[in-house]
Amino acid sequence: MAERSGRGGILKPKRCDAAALFGALVAEQLAQPNVTLGRALQNEVLMVRGKIFAFLKAGRLVVKLPAPRVTELIARGGAEPFRSGGRAMKEWVAVEPRDETLWREFVADARCYVAGELSACE
Repeated sequence: MAERSGRGGILKPKRCDAAALFGALVAEQLAQPNVTLGRALQNEVLMVRGKIFAFLKAGRLVVKLPAPRVTELIARGGAEPFRSGGRAMKEWVAVEPRDETLWREFVADARCYVAGELSACE
């Protein structure tokens, strides 16, 4: 998906509606084994086996991934370290709503990582 900017017809990625997309992702993930929806950190959170793996905060998707992957996503741009209580959480990243496909991938990978099944999901 792309949209034309007002100047020069430059194509840029079309931003998705974060709340609507997260709602769709919640519905998809709740169909997976051991996934539940809970409330924590003043947000609705997706959990697998009682452990949080994803939530929406300030219009950004926050997911738990292996620290090296978090570092990679931040270096590529479009993602920031997630901060809680003023400190960056090394396995948590906040992702801008730029690409629906990437959000789906991140949520699925986060579920697998938190469930301890990352190799089964690759």
